[in-house]
Amino acid sequence: MNWKYSESKISGLDDNGELMAEADFINGNDGVIDINHIYVSPKYRGQGMADKTMLTMVDFLREKNLQATASCSYANSWFSKNEEMYTDVIFGDMKNQAVACKIDGKH
Repeated sequence: MNWKYSESKISGLDDNGELMAEADFINGNDGVIDINHIYVSPKYRGQGMADKTMLTMVDFLREKNLQATASCSYANSWFSKNEEMYTDVIFGDMKNQAVACKIDGKH
């Protein structure tokens, strides 16, 4: 998988440039981003792609010296389950954070 980074999105593409998975986020001014959507193409669901996307997000956060909140229910749950491993990139208490699904036609 090839990862493409933009100002508010990390996209995982296959060798043909087809979208496999992506993470959308909102940049904050205080070094904290909000992960508001994790998407996996139906073709790649059930293969651990959402987990790989979150691991790539963690690498990105560490590289950029950022922390994250997660209004995306999947990202929030993932961070909550793995909280002890990622305390350096988690901002605040994920278990008490409001979550919602960003609905944009891709799920």
